[in-house]
Amino acid sequence: MGTFNSVFVVMRTGSSCFWHIYHRITVGKILRWNTFMKNTLVISQDSTVFDLFQENCSPEDTLFQATALAEGLDLMKNFRVDLIFIDMEILYQSAEKSSYKTVLQSFWMLYPSAEIVVITPQKMLREAVQAVKQGVSDYITYPVIAEEIRLVEASLSESQKVQSELDYLREEAWDKEELDIVQTRCPGMRKVFDNVRSVAPTRSTVLLTGETGTGKGLLAKIIHKHSNRRDEQFISVHCGAIPDTLLESELFGHEKGAFTGAVKRKLGKFEIAGGGTIFLDEIGTITPAAQIKLLQVLQDSTFQRLGGEETIQVNIRIIAASNIDLKQLCNDQVFRNDLYYRLNVFPIELPPLRERKEDIAQLIQVFLNRLNKFDKKNIHDVHPQVTEASLNYSWPGNIRELENVMERAYILERSTVLMPDSFPAELFAAQDALSRVKMDTLLSLSDVRRQGVEEIERRYLKEILEKYRGKINKSAEAAGITTRQLHKLMIKHGLKKEEFKRGLHSKD
Repeated sequence: MGTFNSVFVVMRTGSSCFWHIYHRITVGKILRWNTFMKNTLVISQDSTVFDLFQENCSPEDTLFQATALAEGLDLMKNFRVDLIFIDMEILYQSAEKSSYKTVLQSFWMLYPSAEIVVITPQKMLREAVQAVKQGVSDYITYPVIAEEIRLVEASLSESQKVQSELDYLREEAWDKEELDIVQTRCPGMRKVFDNVRSVAPTRSTVLLTGETGTGKGLLAKIIHKHSNRRDEQFISVHCGAIPDTLLESELFGHEKGAFTGAVKRKLGKFEIAGGGTIFLDEIGTITPAAQIKLLQVLQDSTFQRLGGEETIQVNIRIIAASNIDLKQLCNDQVFRNDLYYRLNVFPIELPPLRERKEDIAQLIQVFLNRLNKFDKKNIHDVHPQVTEASLNYSWPGNIRELENVMERAYILERSTVLMPDSFPAELFAAQDALSRVKMDTLLSLSDVRRQGVEEIERRYLKEILEKYRGKINKSAEAAGITTRQLHKLMIKHGLKKEEFKRGLHSKD
């Protein structure tokens, strides 16, 4: 049994008055203080709404009030908040120049696990549904009823308690410097980190797959750091960066005189990493001869140096990574099937950043915090337009590209906020295209989709005609349609070939 003190704080905006009610609670087994204590923020200009919350909150709650989003965010920089109720009109006004998701990300950057509920008038129900689709947990309607608040809070509190306990258990398993990396709102990445925690203490070979820049090298280090070999060597080898003629020597070593230039014995990476972990990045690029030797290591834990006859026993764990499909390489007969099955004991696939939109704002803040550690510019915020553009951009270079873009912007920025001008123009290209499609929520989804398709179609035709200076035959051939179809589409979109011949048509 443990006894704890808690504080009930009611904060009224624009007033220095605080009410403090101290009480003691006794709990049997507690994993985390916030698991049982709910901090609620109400953002509304209607004082009667806050009064209703105040009358119905339990003694264990901490209740805050703000009249604007910026005020609520400032408050969250000083106090932890688990549950946020936002007036729909306030949220709508803040999202007029961006999306609801962009506004919500501002809260999640401070507390990724915070649940958000909107309070909406009947006339804005459609907007409330849109907000739910973009990340809001639920909505309630005006006039606010105490019972409805309790039902929503109870539902979210239970799911939050379960998630809080899971997050606590996850965080207990990670070192402090890894916490900013492993915190994620993406279900796919939560599964990845759960798999890492499961496999790290074992002897099993791990195969990491995913696009370039998704963090396979970092994940390999985390696996080693949480294994029984953490005090031994971690050796990383980028197989694709080593010439084929030197790969075997680099991995397995060579004896003096094994080839021209081998003037003395050299130990390979497998020998150096003995007792520890070796990370073989871009494993799909290794030569057939190296594949055979690697298979021998995986089967028998033995190998021979190049040009040597001595069989060397090695105790080592192998983590391999590939950004190409090894199974397809096997089908193409450039990679051994038996080696693939030996490597694929415990596969972990990392999702690309474009499938981790929930984590982008958090990663931006992580990189910004790291940059501030090495520079005294004290840039602690990012312009909302940058966050919005980051959510729309496809990030072909994944996390590595995001980190590089942030570093470049940090170097260029002269103010205390990372502004759009400090970022490359291509980051905003997708946002510019999307802004041309009017998101009128009074229209049906099919009408909005049709508008979007027509806008993309028009822009594509203009680019093709611009490229071929209005030449119909070449433009139609490049577009994969007939000249008749092209003429019909040009009439539909009001495009004339003469304007492109003279170069009069400006690009959008």
